[in-house]
Amino acid sequence: MKKIIHTDNAPKAIGPYSQAVLAGNTLYISGQIPVDPATGKIPEGITAQTEQVMKNIEAILKEAGFTFADVVKSTCLLASMDYFKPMNEVYAKYYPTDCPARAAFAVQALPVGALVEIETIAVK
Repeated sequence: MKKIIHTDNAPKAIGPYSQAVLAGNTLYISGQIPVDPATGKIPEGITAQTEQVMKNIEAILKEAGFTFADVVKSTCLLASMDYFKPMNEVYAKYYPTDCPARAAFAVQALPVGALVEIETIAVK
């Protein structure tokens, strides 16, 4: 059985997908880009964008009754590997211990000109 998770505290999906899907005790969060749900705008710079992505993930986790402590896997997509270090510095603030498994890739482009997108899986 699956349950669609939605919160107004994270950006609306910009395509035919859900913000997240809860299947059993596993939460699959779609890749989050740095759109501020209150303004619809993207902040400038990789640090601010990563911070917004993490806030969006946090809002979805909270809506589903999860926390960052429940995250087991992340996939980070970057517009350039030059952004890896500053993205990592922000990301590390949200996972100070018992970090999830993770992959990070540079991609040719991300939606709406974003510099970072992060997909997340959490388990209770």
